[in-house]
Amino acid sequence: MNLRMVLGGVVASFVAVGAVHAEEKTIGLSWNSKENEIVGKWEEYLQSEAARQGKEAGIEFKFIINVADNDPTRQAANIEDLINQGVDLIIARGEDSAAIGSSIRAAKRADIPFITFDHGSTSQKPDAHVSGDSYNQAKTTAEAFVAVLKEKGVKGQCIELQGALKDVNAVNRSKAWHEVTDTSGVVTTVQSVPTEWNPEIFRSGTVNAFRANSDANCMFLASDFAISAVRSALESMDKWHPAGDPKHVYIASQDIFPEAVAAMEGGYIDVGTTFDAYDHAKEAIRVAIALIKKEDPKCGPDGCLAAGRVATPTNIDSLPNLWSRKS
Repeated sequence: MNLRMVLGGVVASFVAVGAVHAEEKTIGLSWNSKENEIVGKWEEYLQSEAARQGKEAGIEFKFIINVADNDPTRQAANIEDLINQGVDLIIARGEDSAAIGSSIRAAKRADIPFITFDHGSTSQKPDAHVSGDSYNQAKTTAEAFVAVLKEKGVKGQCIELQGALKDVNAVNRSKAWHEVTDTSGVVTTVQSVPTEWNPEIFRSGTVNAFRANSDANCMFLASDFAISAVRSALESMDKWHPAGDPKHVYIASQDIFPEAVAAMEGGYIDVGTTFDAYDHAKEAIRVAIALIKKEDPKCGPDGCLAAGRVATPTNIDSLPNLWSRKS
C-alpha cells in the first residue's frame, strides 16, 4: 500500500466521520390533563432529558404534545392524531387505565413503540411502563420514620390516611408502610382511613380518627397533596405544631408536593419520600431511546420504576432537581 492510498484512506475516514449527523426522531406526548403543577415539570424535564440523552445517543428529538382535559375519548383521538402524523414513539399518561389499551393496540398496528407514564394500562400491555416506585417510596419513608421516633424515644400511635384502594399506588404505599411498621416495635397503626384521594376526607378523616383515638401522636399520609386539609383538621384540634413542641404530631408523608415543602421546612412534616418528577422523566427518555433502537429497556415486572429520595427538614432545601421546591 503506497502513501497516497494510506492518506486517501485517512481523508476518506475523516470525511465519513464529518458526515455523521444525529437521527431525527419525534416523540408524541399525550397528557390526560395539565391541571397539576407536576405535569408541567414532567414536560420540562422530558424535553431537557431528551436533549441531553439524545445527544449522547446520536438522536435529535422533537415533541408533538397534546392534552385531553380529563376526557378518555379525546385522549384516544389525540393519540390517533399522533399515529397519523407518524411519530416515532408515544409517551402517554392515560386518563383511563382500561381505555388507554385501545390506543396501545392502535400504536402496535402502526409499529410505534408505546410507553405508559405514571398511569399504567389494565387492558393492554404497552412496550414499557415508567413510573415512580410507590412501594419503595413508602418503605423508605417508614424506615426513616421508625428511626426518627426510636431516636426520640417515642412510641408511635399512628393514624394512616390511605389513598383510593382501587389505585395500585395507594395499595403499594399502605402495604409497605405496614410491612415496616407492624414489626418495628416502635409504630402501631391505630386506624387506617381510606380517603379516595378526596381532600375533604383527608380533613374529616383526620378529625374523626383523632377523636376515636385520643392517644394518637403520629400520622402516615398516602400523599401530601392534601396537606392543607390535614393542617386544617389538626389546627381545629390544637395539634398542628412543629417538631420540638410538646403538642407536635409526628407526620410521615409521600410525594412532597409544594405545600408539603413549606410544611417540612417549618418542621411540621418529619419525613417523606419524593415523587420524583425529574427521575421519572430521566427514566422515560432512557427507555424511549432503547425502544427506538429496538433494544431491551430492561424493566422489571412492574415496569421501569424510579425510586424517590427521602426528604427531611434538614435536607429539603438541598435536594437537587426537586420539582416542588420553588427555588
